[in-house]
Amino acid sequence: MFGSGFPSGLPNGADEDTPVFVISVAAQLSGLHAQTLRSYDRLGLVSPGRTAGGGRRYSLRDIAQLREVQRLSQEEGVNLAGIKRIIELENQVGELQQRVTELTEELAAAYAAAEQAAAAVHASYRKDLVPTRRQNALVVWRPSRS
Repeated sequence: MFGSGFPSGLPNGADEDTPVFVISVAAQLSGLHAQTLRSYDRLGLVSPGRTAGGGRRYSLRDIAQLREVQRLSQEEGVNLAGIKRIIELENQVGELQQRVTELTEELAAAYAAAEQAAAAVHASYRKDLVPTRRQNALVVWRPSRS
């Protein structure tokens, strides 16, 4: 998901969401000044994890977001309020896509359950009923008494 320039030696069990980088390393990886990272945190553009002592810890996803904030600001000319709104909308779209996936899975399970229920009903039909061609006469079947 992340381009070149990211370290590959994360601690065991760490992934792109694991907050592992101190602010100075995050600043270097993102190409921004540490004070800019603090400002972005205060504005809610990027919210790094915190240590028990309150120190910021950035994940690879945070660093990618820092780069995107910088790109939107410098290359696209979007102000920080606009960037914050873009991030909020992207997060909302992600949540909605996840919900659609969940509902699609629930619907598929409901269809499967309905098919199983219909199959159970069909299996319970009496086996002595036999379809006949449509006629205008009533036919009564009586089993032989043998």
